[in-house]
Amino acid sequence: MPVRPLSRRHLLFGSAALVPLLAGRASAFGEKSRFIPAVARHGGRWDARLSGLRRISWEVQRRTSVEVLPDARPFALSSPEIFEYPFLYLGGDGGFPPFSTAEVENLRRYLTFGGFLLADANDGSDGDGFDASFRREIARVLPRSPLTPVPSTHVVFKSFFLLDSAPGRVLNKPQLEAANVGKRAAVMYSQNDLAGAWSRGELGDYEFDVTPGGEPQRELAVRLGINLCMYALCLDYKDDAVHLPLILNKRR
Repeated sequence: MPVRPLSRRHLLFGSAALVPLLAGRASAFGEKSRFIPAVARHGGRWDARLSGLRRISWEVQRRTSVEVLPDARPFALSSPEIFEYPFLYLGGDGGFPPFSTAEVENLRRYLTFGGFLLADANDGSDGDGFDASFRREIARVLPRSPLTPVPSTHVVFKSFFLLDSAPGRVLNKPQLEAANVGKRAAVMYSQNDLAGAWSRGELGDYEFDVTPGGEPQRELAVRLGINLCMYALCLDYKDDAVHLPLILNKRR
């Protein structure tokens, strides 16, 4: 049965209609009825993995029934346009300065209204660099929703592929972390440079080696990326056991 992933987008549009700057825009889906990753601009190196995001969009289209545009659209965190995209990527290579008050408030509103943020430490940092900056800022955005480890039973590990690990270009941390709003994970955080494993150069070759697991690890990182995109679009629908036979068939 084809996946119909528009419910969360509709939720975002409906919620965004409450924002005065977006009034009157909800009727104009246009190309945005397709999945397109939005990318958060910040004061650090935010654009190190744009090719990886275009690639994962292409993989989503190739392996699922979701219609995509293989693109990555950058926006300021204070922009009302982020409400038009259910999937927002925030990556970085190195630390970045604190968000402005307007950025904090807009990102909080986006996440509260149903948006999904994938944070990705492109530098594979732990306690410094991107990791320190992101943890500082997400604590300002969602002060009542601390990051916690994502258990292997979470739906993100079965939203399309059945997975039991969360590797990226590197494997510094075996688990994702999440910040929950209500019962859903509004933020997922990888310290393994997920998009680094997806990135390809202008000639089509992969930009970075994947360690320590090589190409099998890259394939798992691609599958995890697809699962994260499906989770952003569909939330917990794969918890419904009616999909179990389809999941098992796809795994064979």
